[in-house]
Amino acid sequence: MAVYVVGDIQGCYKPLRRLLAKADFNPKKDQLWACGDLIGRGTQPLKTLDYLISLGHSFQTVLGNHDLHFLAVTAGVRPAKKSDHFDQLLDSPYLSEYVQWLRQQPLALKPVKSTLLTHAGLYPGWSIKQALALGEEVSDWLQSDNYHSLLSGMYDPGPASWHEDLSGIERARFIINAMTRMRFVYPNGELDFKWTSQAEKAPAPLVPWFRHPGQQLKKHQTVLFGHWAALQTQTHHRQYVGLDTGCVWGGKLTMIKLGRMKYMSVKA
Repeated sequence: MAVYVVGDIQGCYKPLRRLLAKADFNPKKDQLWACGDLIGRGTQPLKTLDYLISLGHSFQTVLGNHDLHFLAVTAGVRPAKKSDHFDQLLDSPYLSEYVQWLRQQPLALKPVKSTLLTHAGLYPGWSIKQALALGEEVSDWLQSDNYHSLLSGMYDPGPASWHEDLSGIERARFIINAMTRMRFVYPNGELDFKWTSQAEKAPAPLVPWFRHPGQQLKKHQTVLFGHWAALQTQTHHRQYVGLDTGCVWGGKLTMIKLGRMKYMSVKA
């Protein structure tokens, strides 16, 4: 059995199928994991979700910021933008089924031992065990009957940094931001959402989350993430594996085979 983890698909259905064919992916024996942003900006979200859902237990994913944005749109708390390319899903008679399926997906997963999968990464100071537990807190809310309150409060400002005594929507909002939107962090742990460029181009004192001195990752552990196309997988550290290579922007769709940690890509 092979286990693959794919970067941000974002409705790029054809590159996804070409990449899986290149890997000789067999859903009867292999596993495909995704780092979120299954949809958003790409032009074939319907085919993308239909295919991924059809894989059943052979496919697992975490949620990305675009997936959560789609849920907020369907809940009526955010407007859809033309660039989202959500129309195919919003007009589908099966919209409620797509919404229900997405609501069941977590923010953090453990594909194999000592490995964390989230959309944006691991917040400095959190362990893998803690990140999984915090992600589950948000998932429980998202799967509850009261999930509209989570989506409606998701975009409010703050808190900028983590405190264990955070509660309610502020606690959930920070967890969501850290797991789906984070790129750069200040030395004091505050998140910054202004800079989305390459890691070396941000002004001091901003640092990429994976270079923050507060990182708690142990030597045998690995974090798999997407979200940051400007990195082009280049974290310069084998423990932090970036997989977003900007397929929706005309770049590539990238996947890694766990174990051998073998990268493979196809053009958009």
